[in-house]
Amino acid sequence: MTELTPYLCVADARAAIKWYVAALGAEITYEPVVMDDGRVGHCELAIGEARWVMSDEFDSAGVAAPDPTRGAAVSLYLTINDVDAAAARVVATGTSMSRGPEDSPAGRVAVFVDPFGHRWFLNQPTEN
Repeated sequence: MTELTPYLCVADARAAIKWYVAALGAEITYEPVVMDDGRVGHCELAIGEARWVMSDEFDSAGVAAPDPTRGAAVSLYLTINDVDAAAARVVATGTSMSRGPEDSPAGRVAVFVDPFGHRWFLNQPTEN
């Protein structure tokens, strides 16, 4: 089996978990591992079959959240059934869309940067 799973770093994992659940409908699939200092060392989230893992920042391990003064080095591309509904939930949290929702050759698309600095593409493929 071959699989690629993003491992996100955020400045506040507890807030990020709540946001991803509320805005994207994520489910916690692996409860947060809380370190002795109170930071989240690991957790896992999923939306359908798409999943990612996440932690708080750890300078000692060279793990840092995105720098908001720079553009995104990596974007997350999430294929879903209803871009408009998902975009509406994201906007309801106070997060602006960078693009869309709109039609594109690949289907319906919307793009946003979440409150933790990660750039997301929401894609609803065109039905053939």
